[in-house]
Amino acid sequence: MEKFIKSSIKRETSSSLEMAEREKTRPTVKLSNGVEMPILGYGVFQVSPEECERCVSDALSVGYRMIDTAQAYANEEGVGAAIKKSGIPREDIFLVSKIWMTNYGYEAAKESINESLRKLQTDYLDLMLLHQPFCDYYGAWQALEEAYREGKLRAIGVSNFYPDRLIDLCANVEIRPMVNQVETHVFQQQTVARRYMQELGVAPMAWGPLAEGKNGFFQNETLIKIGEKYGKTSPQVALRYLMELGVIVIPKSSKKERMEQNMDIFDFELSTDDKAAIACLDEAKPLIIGHHEDPEIVKWFMTLLPPR
Repeated sequence: MEKFIKSSIKRETSSSLEMAEREKTRPTVKLSNGVEMPILGYGVFQVSPEECERCVSDALSVGYRMIDTAQAYANEEGVGAAIKKSGIPREDIFLVSKIWMTNYGYEAAKESINESLRKLQTDYLDLMLLHQPFCDYYGAWQALEEAYREGKLRAIGVSNFYPDRLIDLCANVEIRPMVNQVETHVFQQQTVARRYMQELGVAPMAWGPLAEGKNGFFQNETLIKIGEKYGKTSPQVALRYLMELGVIVIPKSSKKERMEQNMDIFDFELSTDDKAAIACLDEAKPLIIGHHEDPEIVKWFMTLLPPR
């Protein structure tokens, strides 16, 4: 029995050391303010409040150290509970949330930041984004700048801001966004948007990096063929491709084994030919929600606001 216990302790220690070593070598993106942000994280969009704590606990247990949530996901409490129970030091986790547009305007946004901190059981966030480029996002940005200066937020940014809105915002605020999270995957590679982000010093972050399985993503012959060369799956190839473009990715899965697979992308590099083949998959248009510059899409977003 004593031999078995010693053996178990040795295996656990070895596993912990291996995980710690992986975390040291895992790539990060340096934001414009010098903050180091993991290039790979776990997203909880469409994870139900009931399942969220379990999913985030699983994600943390397999090695994820960045969690992306949002006020609109209604699962910040689950994220906070999982982090609290994990025993992982808060400073080792990069925590991201987003202000929903019904909380825009200076006062409402300021209050919502404090509410998110309360739900997430933390006194600071590593990154807070404005979720949509509609309503009074200038007032909300003022609240982000203030919270950033107060140390409540280590970095601030936006989501779904296409070049026109991003350029306008950057030209009219004291602190520029450090991150812009937009729909990005092999079928919508955001080549133009990323070029403007680079000019403005804004790091690109992908939501929907696996295209939510749309457009025959999992059966795509190009991704499958490339994956066979490296012993990798289509999702692993797609995530690796975005990562090599410098795009921060937050794949979501409720299955622990898929979470592990989505993390296993740091032991191979795509060849120039591989990347050229994947670049040809780009259709340069939104696939999941629609273009945020389309008037009909904007009208749909307006239906999500409370009646006046």
